[in-house]
Amino acid sequence: MHVLILGAAGMIGRKLVGRIAAEPMILGQSIDRLTLADVIKPPVPDALASISKPLALDLAHPGIAEKLIDERPNVIFHLAAVVSGEAEADFDKGYTVNLDGTRALFEAIRHQGQKSAYVPRVIFASSLAVFGTPFPETIGDDFLTAPLTSYGTQKAITELLLADYSRRGIFDGIGIRLPTICVRPGAPNKAASGFFSNILREPLVGKEAILPVSDTVRHWFASPRSAVGFFVHAATLDTASVGPRRNLTMPGLSAVVSDEIDALRRIAGDKAVALIRVEPDPVIEKIVTGWAQRFDAKRAHDLGFKAEQSFDEILQVHIEDELDGRLA
Repeated sequence: MHVLILGAAGMIGRKLVGRIAAEPMILGQSIDRLTLADVIKPPVPDALASISKPLALDLAHPGIAEKLIDERPNVIFHLAAVVSGEAEADFDKGYTVNLDGTRALFEAIRHQGQKSAYVPRVIFASSLAVFGTPFPETIGDDFLTAPLTSYGTQKAITELLLADYSRRGIFDGIGIRLPTICVRPGAPNKAASGFFSNILREPLVGKEAILPVSDTVRHWFASPRSAVGFFVHAATLDTASVGPRRNLTMPGLSAVVSDEIDALRRIAGDKAVALIRVEPDPVIEKIVTGWAQRFDAKRAHDLGFKAEQSFDEILQVHIEDELDGRLA
């Protein structure tokens, strides 16, 4: 089997590659070719070096999608994107990468299939940004997609394309609407949602973190491990059970900031919690309080997708996967 991962240098992409390295049969059969593509050359684990081809490329550039699909990968993970803040700030770049590049990929698959039978599985990383206010208390599977950002609009358009191309048998697609991923590894960043991870990740290693919002702010979360699990499950799922509505809101945990802090206290003690410094930022608070807070992801649950049920679990995942199972 030939697997193509677009966005393989990103956090989820790297973790997906690591999961494949650890469990070579994770997608149900042996992988004999692994193409890893991103705007920078993705790292390759030693265990996969003999079957991997890392590429630095831009999917939106003319001819790139065709070259990738000429090799007829069986499974395509499309994780590549310009993220929300950048897509909002740079209108042209957001639409070029998030929409034009993806459309080029879908068209390359269509043209390849016109030469001879070719219907790959395509798993697309969508976003809860496809939804816009006003929200009900709990967003169910039938809530309309009416995004209020350019990023959300680009993802929503792609969801429609994915459903239509799947309906026509061009490829077999699944769209995965990810919760906010927490705890994200790496250094703190300036993303509006970054503090959700910062206030856990930094105190766990003895560093101070800034909390810019009230501890009553509620959000929808899953761990990086769960995110990888969503994509793996989508790659092996019998899509006959999914039906024509190919885009799924993933399970997650609805929690307030105080739930995060309470979990940190239970696991790492008061000393860690004391490293959280409250510095209110009205701009960030306004942004995050306008996001969806709770979902009823019944379709995804019924199809076997799973996520954590408490922030204790999310913290334990981070400690196991990023801190070698040990606290500082």
